[in-house]
Amino acid sequence: QVQLVESGGGLVQAGGSLRLSCAVSGRTISRYGMGWFRQAPGKVRVFVATVSATGGTTYYADSVKGRFTISRDNAKNSVYLQMNSLKAEDTAVYYCATGRTFFATMTVSEYDYWGQGTQVTVSS
Repeated sequence: QVQLVESGGGLVQAGGSLRLSCAVSGRTISRYGMGWFRQAPGKVRVFVATVSATGGTTYYADSVKGRFTISRDNAKNSVYLQMNSLKAEDTAVYYCATGRTFFATMTVSEYDYWGQGTQVTVSS
């Protein structure tokens, strides 16, 4: 049984930073791309960042480029999202997901397992 558990969310002032973590069990993530998505109230889930299995390729949504950094530690079977210069519009539930392939991908349908999410609230 594959499980993903996100942590590190919380309430932060605009301009602040948070680091999200996603611990995976039941699957060795070193063979799979990983991604972070977010969903704001009343909106659809959207892509934030992705990293390939070896960490060599990353993609970011334009809205977070230059502020967020995705990374992974395959030895710890975990993926991270460092979020800096946070804005009120970053407020959302953040989800990590395991990809179906080795590659980094921005497409929701190319992810097969998802965590329960962690709330990030940025006050302005």
